[in-house]
Amino acid sequence: MQPTLPDLASELAPVLATLQPATESHDQVAVDATDRLLLDEAAAHLRSAHSGRPGRIAVIDDTCGALTLGLATAVASEVPGFPSTLQISTFQDSHAARGQLQRNAARLGDPAVRDLWSVADTAEEALQDADLVLVRLDKSLAALTELSRTIARHAAVTVTVLAGGRVKHMSRTMNEVLAHDFATVQARLARQKSRVLLAQGVREQALGASGDSTVPVTTALRERELPQDLVVHAYGGVFAGATLDRGTRTLLRHLPEMAPEAQQAMDLGCGSGILAVALAQSRPGVSVVATDDSWRAVASARATAHGADVLAAPGAPGVCVLWDDAAATVPEAGIDLVLCNPPFHLGAAVSTAPAHHVFEAAGRVLRPGGELWTVFNRHLHYGAVLRDLVGPTSVVSADPKFVVTRSVKH
Repeated sequence: MQPTLPDLASELAPVLATLQPATESHDQVAVDATDRLLLDEAAAHLRSAHSGRPGRIAVIDDTCGALTLGLATAVASEVPGFPSTLQISTFQDSHAARGQLQRNAARLGDPAVRDLWSVADTAEEALQDADLVLVRLDKSLAALTELSRTIARHAAVTVTVLAGGRVKHMSRTMNEVLAHDFATVQARLARQKSRVLLAQGVREQALGASGDSTVPVTTALRERELPQDLVVHAYGGVFAGATLDRGTRTLLRHLPEMAPEAQQAMDLGCGSGILAVALAQSRPGVSVVATDDSWRAVASARATAHGADVLAAPGAPGVCVLWDDAAATVPEAGIDLVLCNPPFHLGAAVSTAPAHHVFEAAGRVLRPGGELWTVFNRHLHYGAVLRDLVGPTSVVSADPKFVVTRSVKH
């Protein structure tokens, strides 16, 4: 039987209560049951006789800062079991999550806490020589496979991994993925519909593996909707992987109709970059910004654009790829055409909030008279939202599954 966990999350309740989510959506919270369980599991590991007194902790995909700031506060507050020399490095695939971590840290305002953690530019950097790794699990097995390989390659050989998620989004296959790279994998007891997988000790076969631990999957597409044959690159967890999803295919059919005079365009929520590259190939003089909140998506789109020989500098004809939260750093009213196959997940949960967020961004970056072309599942009824956030909206096509709309910036 597993021992009772330390109640670190309760000790940190005053700090965790100050944190805020990245959006005001009713389906997002700053701290959830998975965060609290991971903090308690981390405390149990650090207080155990077998922890080896770790000096480096890596935190991967912290949603709003609960894990990073919670652990740093425990160290600064000299909570028993937390070495005073502990250093925390964090990496988040989501640009919005990274920004929210920084805002919540500023809200907390404790310089002693701030000195204990740093933001890494890549997962590899965050994981370098880490003794303990805390992970918020993605539903994607491809993303977990990549991350598991990366941990095995860059963390300490004796590393302990605590990977937590909602039980409904977890599967036994996740244990098998981790077991490929780690000697011991154990499913910890569930609590409040969350569970942590514990993995320890890098397998010798993982240490001796050759090649890059994070190589994108590639697929050669020969589709009538594409202006040219295209090799798509996709890192784990990117929507639709290296395939042409049905929604994007539907939107591509209307490419010739979209704002024929446009010179400045954007693929908002670009994923692997298929829409951006297809537009650049069909209109060689157009400058296209491909932007996404996901670091993995941006890396995928950049690889796809590079392989198609359309990767360009900002403002030049071709595709410029930008990691950003809903084009937040793009100037207002300068884009002639926005293409969007909007996201429908907030973390692992289905949500309309991300789509509303990107529609609002489209309305901000479009010039008056500019066009937003978007595709979405028929049952979502985004028409009224698009009219409010962008301008007059008409249905261009509809089938039993998808609707394509054209909105004109008012």
